[in-house]
Amino acid sequence: MDGLNQSAVSGLLRFITAGSVDDGKSTLIGRLLFDSKTLHEDQLSAIEASSRKRGMQSVDLSLLTDGLSAEREQGITIDVAYRYFSTPSRKFIVGDSPGHIQYTRNMVTAASTADVAVILVDAESGVKTQTRRHLYLAHWVGVSRVVFAVNKMDTIGHDQTAFELIRDSLIDLARGIGYEAVDVIPVSALHGDNVVNRGDNMPWYLGSTLLEYLEQVPGAHDSSNQIFRFSVQRVLRVNRDNVQRCSDFENMDCRGYQGLILSGTVQVGDRITVSQNGSQATVERILLSNKEFGQSATSGQSVTIFLEHDIDISRGYTFSNSDQPMSVARDLDAALCWFDEVPFDGSKTYLMKHGSDSVRVKVKEIQYRVDVDSLEKLDAEHRMVMNDIARIQLRSQRDIAFDKFTVNRQTGVFILIDEINNHTVAAGTIQ
Repeated sequence: MDGLNQSAVSGLLRFITAGSVDDGKSTLIGRLLFDSKTLHEDQLSAIEASSRKRGMQSVDLSLLTDGLSAEREQGITIDVAYRYFSTPSRKFIVGDSPGHIQYTRNMVTAASTADVAVILVDAESGVKTQTRRHLYLAHWVGVSRVVFAVNKMDTIGHDQTAFELIRDSLIDLARGIGYEAVDVIPVSALHGDNVVNRGDNMPWYLGSTLLEYLEQVPGAHDSSNQIFRFSVQRVLRVNRDNVQRCSDFENMDCRGYQGLILSGTVQVGDRITVSQNGSQATVERILLSNKEFGQSATSGQSVTIFLEHDIDISRGYTFSNSDQPMSVARDLDAALCWFDEVPFDGSKTYLMKHGSDSVRVKVKEIQYRVDVDSLEKLDAEHRMVMNDIARIQLRSQRDIAFDKFTVNRQTGVFILIDEINNHTVAAGTIQ
């Protein structure tokens, strides 16, 4: 694993599996859980019973993640299934994303919080269009590391030459998209080779098993080390003098700003700026979710922040470091993935959800679309259909506060909603 810094490895790792239908993603996760001995007896008993019910002679490990009845009946993964497990070295959250093209939006959702993408490739059929699409989307939503698992090596007799041809094409593809460090591991999820245990069938492979890779790869998205961003979700009326003894915050006489720390850390005494209007104040108190005060709080925590003086704001506003303010604008350049089966309608106004903020926007221009096979830019023709990826220009009804996606993963993303049917039609990153 070239370029891995062992000193940076610690804590939780979020990763997803992606790839085309029937490449074996669910079986791979099942094998990880089974061979790492992280299954409870009741889980194992349940999948053994389900496997027998389906007339199978051995345990179907894919059932560990294919939790929906519709998925089990069809033998595919529709929704994103999350599983939690740990080894002596690390804790993991794994998302098994769907492979079918119409569920690409689910894969984007899973990838948006992942540190690593494990992309499966069928050793018999090689690289497919969905392989390229998932790789491109993983890079687009900021997944910094990718590892390819060339699965079903047992179906090609564990052939080294065939694997190396696929490996070379995958490395070229990933580097063309923008990945520098690329790892490729030959595996058999069905039989367990090179997933957790090395096995005896591929002695020519001297690299890491998949679990060894996951135990060593750095978790790249520790947002506590980023710039401070706090999304206001609710403004409470509280009593400043008695708040330390108060369990009911309603109908009091000053303001507490309740919400989620999107990134970074805030401390008592920090100078903050309200990004949308430039108001500034000093943090006076931080009330944690357990109703106790703390001197600081960090990303992922829901807190109530009290300032030295009240500011007249509401849901949707954002606090930031006064010396690291957010950008504010009405016109945005963005990359967009269209999710809906109904094509884009240039005459419509859509609702943009950005953090806790909501604002109506209109797509001013589609600059180009991306061909995921060739990665070439296509003429836009002011149209987008399901799974199209495009570079666009947006105009909002009012100023919004944001960071570029490359600067802050949490405040550089948004979704578009059709207000008529409330469908999420697209997701975007601010460029």
